[in-house]
Amino acid sequence: MARPARSPTSRRFAPVKAIEWRGGVDGECLLLDQTLLPARRRVLRVVDLETMGLAIRRLAVRGAPAIGIAAAYGVVLGVRTDANRSSERFESALRRSVAFLERSRPTAVNLFWALRRMNDCARTHLDAGRNPARVLEILLKEAKAIHREDEAQCEAIGRYGKRLLGDGAAVLTHCNAGALATGGIGTALAPIYAAARAGRSVRVFADETRPLLQGARLTAWELAQAGIEVTLICDGAAARVIGEGKVHCAIVGADRIAANGDTANKIGTYGVALAARSHGVPFYVAAPSNTFDLSIKGGGGIPIEERDPSELLAGSRAPALSRSLDAYNPAFDVTPARLVSGFITERGIIRPPFAKNIPRVLGKKR
Repeated sequence: MARPARSPTSRRFAPVKAIEWRGGVDGECLLLDQTLLPARRRVLRVVDLETMGLAIRRLAVRGAPAIGIAAAYGVVLGVRTDANRSSERFESALRRSVAFLERSRPTAVNLFWALRRMNDCARTHLDAGRNPARVLEILLKEAKAIHREDEAQCEAIGRYGKRLLGDGAAVLTHCNAGALATGGIGTALAPIYAAARAGRSVRVFADETRPLLQGARLTAWELAQAGIEVTLICDGAAARVIGEGKVHCAIVGADRIAANGDTANKIGTYGVALAARSHGVPFYVAAPSNTFDLSIKGGGGIPIEERDPSELLAGSRAPALSRSLDAYNPAFDVTPARLVSGFITERGIIRPPFAKNIPRVLGKKR
């Protein structure tokens, strides 16, 4: 168990940064390579579209909000070599960049939201007669705006979410939805950081999150770095920890939320929600408004990414047997809305009935 070195009131939490842009339009995107954490901290210097796409696919950058930010910067990288050419060449590079990045990860809706926003921004200014070099500058400003907005959304999620956490609260979380997954202090971890900043003692139980161990490698490490008391548990222990009354609530992030509140998040989330409901423990989803996809009525319409079986088989302790085994490795599952106590967003906490309250709070129509 990692315990805080100082009292929560004696420091201002400064979680690590997952993504940063350095320089102007000829600059570079810096990504903290999360495949190597916590054993090694390496910053990737991404200067082209192809490298950004690979970084997203291989999870060097991960978490729905961070993927959206990375994709926005990826568009800048993809079009800048054509900024001094004709508008037709620039538009062709824009189409290629957006299409390439859309294929990188299918489930996280923030990726597609950011790409649409960048595409619309470029086309608006091209249609207005601005030359490609000027549009490139505008696109970099737009990508930075997306980044800043996510940071502000994380802070707002923290402000609303900390109301759920009194002094001495214990929270169970699954996967990583902290600073490493966003442009700010996180989504699921934001209420925890906000409560700690307010001087409250907060403890976290972090599922290890197999098969890639984002909870063990990232969440536990990130919280320990910030001085938050964290206890690592195996995924199979979550139901027991909840049943023993060790936690006051569960808070997880999300990669896509349907109009009815069905929520796609890292595989294993559904089981946590079932255990929480069985024992009367509130189960919350923390996510910004752009994670909601009101074009999808229910969870059955959310595309679920299936990853390479080798990620699962590599963790087995029978390598000879692994070569002859098949494996099913979905990266996400869908938690039905009936198991969700509320959504913690930058616009407030959305309570049931979700079909009515989600569009009302978010100001969107189906």
